Amino acid sequence: MPASEETSSGPVIHDRRRIDPVTGQVRGKHAASKPAGTRGAGRPGQGPEAAGTAEATGPSRSARSAGSQEDHHAQTTQKHPEEVPEVVSEEAATGGTQPAAAQDSKQAADFEAQLAERTADLQRLQAEYANYRKRVDRDRAAVREQAVAGTLAGLLPVLDAIDQAREHGELSGGFKSVADSLQAATARLGLVTYGEKGDPFDPKIHEALTSSYSADVAEDTCVEILQPGYQVGDRILRPARVAVAEPATGPDGTSNEPDWTDGEEGN
Repeated sequence: MPASEETSSGPVIHDRRRIDPVTGQVRGKHAASKPAGTRGAGRPGQGPEAAGTAEATGPSRSARSAGSQEDHHAQTTQKHPEEVPEVVSEEAATGGTQPAAAQDSKQAADFEAQLAERTADLQRLQAEYANYRKRVDRDRAAVREQAVAGTLAGLLPVLDAIDQAREHGELSGGFKSVADSLQAATARLGLVTYGEKGDPFDPKIHEALTSSYSADVAEDTCVEILQPGYQVGDRILRPARVAVAEPATGPDGTSNEPDWTDGEEGN
C-alpha cells in the first residue's frame, strides 16, 4: 500500500469497551464494534491523534463511570430494600409447608386447651355465684324472721293482758278496737296462737304446769289451757302452758294412780 494512502486513511482501531468513555453510558452490542476512527472522523480535531489520546485516557474515565454506576446501584439498594429480590431456597419452597402445618396444629390444640380451661373457670364461678345468692337469700330470711320474732316476743305480755280482759268482759269500746287492730297486725307478721283443750300433750310445744289422772283419756291430754302458746313459722316463741291429764289405767289394765294407803300404813 502506498505511503500517502496509508497516511491519509490512518489505522483502523476497533473500540470494544462496553462503557462509553465520553458519555459514561453502556454501549450496545453493535456500538462496541464500530471503529473508533470512523466515529470521530466527522468531528474536527479528532483524527488519529485524537483517537489515540482518547485511547490513552479512556480507561480512567470508564473506571470512574463504572464505579459511579456501582455506587448509584448500592445507594438505590439501600434506599429501596423492598425492591431487592428475595432469594428463596429450594428446601424452604418445597418442604417449608410441613413444619408450618405442624405449628398451626399445635397452636390450635393450645387454643382448645385454653378454651376448655376458661369454660371450666366460668362454670365454677357461675356455680359459686348461684350458691352465694342462695346463701344470702337464706341468711336474709333468717335475719328477718329473727327480727320479727324478737319484736313479737316483746308484745306477748300485752297480748296476754288483752286475753284476760276479754275473758273478764272488760274489753269494750275504743280499747276493743285497739286490741283487735294489734292482734290483726301481729297475725300479718306471722304470729300464730295455738293450744286448745283436748289436744294431745306434746312436750316440744307444751309446758305442763299440773298433772292428774283421768279415766276419760286414753293418752296424755291437755285438759286445760292456762296460757296459749305462740309461734312464728317453726320458731316457738312461748310454749303453751297447760294442765295435763294422764290415763288412770295402763294398757294392761293396771291402775296408774299411786297407792297412798300403803305408805300411810307403813308410817
